[in-house]
Amino acid sequence: MLIGLLSIGQTARSQDTVISLETGKSALVIQADAQKRLHYIYLGVKLDNRSDYSALPAVERSKADYTGMYNSVYTSSGSRNLLEPAITVTHADGNQSLDLQYVSHTTVKISPDVELLKIVMKDPVYTIEVTLYYKAYYKENVIEQWSVIVNHEKDDIVLQKFASANLYLKSGSYWLRQYHGDWEKEMQPEETQLTHGIKTLDSKLGTRANLFMPSVFMVSLDKPASEDEGNVLFGALEWSGNFRQDFEVDPENNLRIISGINNYASAYHLKPGKKFETPPFVYTFSTMGKGGASRDLQSWARNYKLLDGKGTRLTLLNNWESTYFDFNEDKLRQLLKNTKQLGVDMFLLDDGWFGNKYPRNDDHAGLGDWQENRQKLPNGISSIGHEADGEGIKFGIWVEPEMVNPKSELYSRHPDWVVKQPNREEYYFRNQLVLDLTNPAVQDFVFHVIDSLFIRDPKLAYIKWDCNAVIYNAYSAYLKHAQSQFYVDYVEGLYLVLKRIRDKYPAVPMMLCSGGGGRVDYNALQYFTEYWPSDNTDPLERIFMQWEYSYFYPAIASSNHVTDSGNEPLKFHVDVAMMGKLGFDIVIDKLKPADLEFCKNAVKTYDALKPVIWQGQQYRLSDPQESSVASVMYVDSAKASAVMFNYLVNYRYDQGTKQPIRLKGLDPAKRYKLTEVNLYPGKLSGISPQSVYSGDFLMKVGFNPGVDTGHTSVVVTLRAVQ
Repeated sequence: MLIGLLSIGQTARSQDTVISLETGKSALVIQADAQKRLHYIYLGVKLDNRSDYSALPAVERSKADYTGMYNSVYTSSGSRNLLEPAITVTHADGNQSLDLQYVSHTTVKISPDVELLKIVMKDPVYTIEVTLYYKAYYKENVIEQWSVIVNHEKDDIVLQKFASANLYLKSGSYWLRQYHGDWEKEMQPEETQLTHGIKTLDSKLGTRANLFMPSVFMVSLDKPASEDEGNVLFGALEWSGNFRQDFEVDPENNLRIISGINNYASAYHLKPGKKFETPPFVYTFSTMGKGGASRDLQSWARNYKLLDGKGTRLTLLNNWESTYFDFNEDKLRQLLKNTKQLGVDMFLLDDGWFGNKYPRNDDHAGLGDWQENRQKLPNGISSIGHEADGEGIKFGIWVEPEMVNPKSELYSRHPDWVVKQPNREEYYFRNQLVLDLTNPAVQDFVFHVIDSLFIRDPKLAYIKWDCNAVIYNAYSAYLKHAQSQFYVDYVEGLYLVLKRIRDKYPAVPMMLCSGGGGRVDYNALQYFTEYWPSDNTDPLERIFMQWEYSYFYPAIASSNHVTDSGNEPLKFHVDVAMMGKLGFDIVIDKLKPADLEFCKNAVKTYDALKPVIWQGQQYRLSDPQESSVASVMYVDSAKASAVMFNYLVNYRYDQGTKQPIRLKGLDPAKRYKLTEVNLYPGKLSGISPQSVYSGDFLMKVGFNPGVDTGHTSVVVTLRAVQ
């Protein structure tokens, strides 16, 4: 059984060095043997006596590992290893062997909750040093792991593979839950048993890297974990470009997981004295099923990784569904009034506000020319921001600064800034190409795109940052002969720009959008307050997508907009969007009076509920993949307040909640008053105002919210009463 790794310490040292990492429940143990080989020797339940870990090698009876490297903590290639490596190096003399041996380890306590373990390894023949980092979060039961490779040779070395982490699990069987998708089909789950050999999840798209396959996964031990039972590891690579996850069941039936940047077309030349730092691989382990792992990861994200994860978010009205590219100042003024009328915090101006020589009237032109279109906005975006301020609302804007249309002034002026192969036909994704962020001049340009918006409107309150194209014909005019570093350097260039923006504008909310969920990872999310799960806003589809996303990302990070997509009632749309950061993208002027009244009341209801949705513990009660009803609840830390969302996902005859749904996460000793909220005007609740039950009753017997074809979505609040 594996663990969630946390509090770090060292046991007694004799001929071998034993390093243990513990939580209150679990332990990971690494051994440096007499030959200075580093191995995993234990992943499991924490022992009562730390000194007992030194006895672990004596009870290990494996005889089939001829190499002594199956359980290596960071498997190198070219020497004795016969399995998939975590690192492969070509030395300056052409030799491709590497033999990493233990040198030392240290621990640093960063805070009462966080410790950092560093393990230094070196090759005895070639002067290469690798340091493994394990950053452990005690309360959250989460580990971030990464490596730093340093070249002390006299000439360049080439990193052929450079993983962030190399894990080793022991169990009878392993079940991988992975995800696949495409535009408007994000986060589609698949679960299969891993067999001997290698299963690889990867991306080679360059940008929008998670479009076909997200870089998140679950591995269950012995059997597929359920929501509340079973041993399961959640893993995610914190990287916004090409990734690679290898799952290898070795000849002894143990599982090796190797995660890192994809080394596809990415041999990296490391100069003497320079270091290469891999992105973190984050993981958590639960003995309480997928729900336990999910709550730990969500808590870690809010506390440590997501920008302003403990803060607030802005509700908004977006103009995209109302106008698409066809708008002017008069239309926007009316939308500002609609925003005020609806009661949300902000108006977001989407695509189409820029370009003059090549006006942005559709997606074929103008991208890259970030001056206001004089026909649509003769007084500039500053005038719109000023009028928004006059209405008492905030103003935000859409950009896609990494991209360019061939039909643009930018493309004409700087063709060398564009990612494209010389002497080959250009091939477009959404009629656009990608700018070369390996080039410092392009980095400056992209930073200036954002910076100039704030210069024009210092009160600008929100940025929606889009990224709609993948990389075709990968080539950088700037890198010249170092093309194999392009995919890595592009992402590093993006991070440099985002860091500059955050250094100057640390608190401005930004949405991470990529034609939907094409770029959702925790390295990017440290610069963004939220992400856009999918361009598919049909609420029925969103229930399934948001369910799967929520295993890895907290509700406060999920931007959910109410649109006209789908055939469900308006109430259903709004109820689904409330399970995250609420927004609207509907034509307010076309709403019937009762619909408008409902939306205005829903915004007020949401304002009261959002603290528990954003910061509460999430419990999944009824799985839409297995039932005709989806049910999710959020419970605050004091277990005094909760909200339960229920949706009909199967519209066949006589479907709905036939039996009570058992609740979770409550205090069994408390009594809770249940109230249906977000009712449509004129509709009466099927829940009695006298509905008061103990937490014990609700968790053991349950409660029937009364979901059926006449009540397709039901939102229930729970308040502890005396």
